[in-house]
Amino acid sequence: MMVAKNTICLWYDQDAEEAANFYARTFPDSVVGAVHRAPSDFPGGSAGQVLTVEFTVCGTPCIGLNGGPVFQHSEAFSFQIATDDQAETDRYWNAIVGNGGAESACGWCKDKWGLSWQITPRVLTDAMMQGGAVAQRAFQSMMTMKKIDVAQIEAAVRG
Repeated sequence: MMVAKNTICLWYDQDAEEAANFYARTFPDSVVGAVHRAPSDFPGGSAGQVLTVEFTVCGTPCIGLNGGPVFQHSEAFSFQIATDDQAETDRYWNAIVGNGGAESACGWCKDKWGLSWQITPRVLTDAMMQGGAVAQRAFQSMMTMKKIDVAQIEAAVRG
């Protein structure tokens, strides 16, 4: 197996393996790879504890690091997941929010580990790329939402 040149490292308190397994169950092209355990006791931990977990989310290689409570996730980093329709948008949104996560605004939500996700229907991205009045209407519509409503964005695009 070829090791990626760039891998996203995500810091967890102690639940990297649980998070990786959730992502692998939830998103396509996602898998949990190697789980690395501490070979001996260390400050704040003991031999056998999970230190890192290699996993992939939608084809993006990641490492989950169980580093303790020192650092928390913030909106400064998020996964953006492009969806093709309302059913796919609902499926991912509901999986994240329904598993102890929280809704935010404009298609953003957080999983129970505090990691931010943007569940973004392609119709919204396409409208924004058109620019002008179409982008303005889609943007104004999006600003009123938590989970993105595809039909509402489509209506905004039509004017």
